[in-house]
Amino acid sequence: MFHVSNLKKCHADEPLAIPLDELNLDDKLYFVEEPVKIVGREVKQLKRSRIPLVKVRWNSKRGLEFTWEREDQFKKKYPHLFTKTTPLSSAAS
Repeated sequence: MFHVSNLKKCHADEPLAIPLDELNLDDKLYFVEEPVKIVGREVKQLKRSRIPLVKVRWNSKRGLEFTWEREDQFKKKYPHLFTKTTPLSSAAS
């Protein structure tokens, strides 16, 4: 528990402000992150199976963000990103 007198005024930094026209919001006003492009490919080798992965660049409100996704699942959801070929990464990480 605390008393209201302990609160201090907060001054936001200007660089943290994002123009509203740059935000992609859905009908419930949630930020929608969309994949921008595939920047790499990799095959993860398990004991008896190989899992193709793609490294995806997202438009994120936090700046540049990359994630590794399963290629088969990602291709079903975003087939338009697979029109161009991306080179296969040699090192699995």
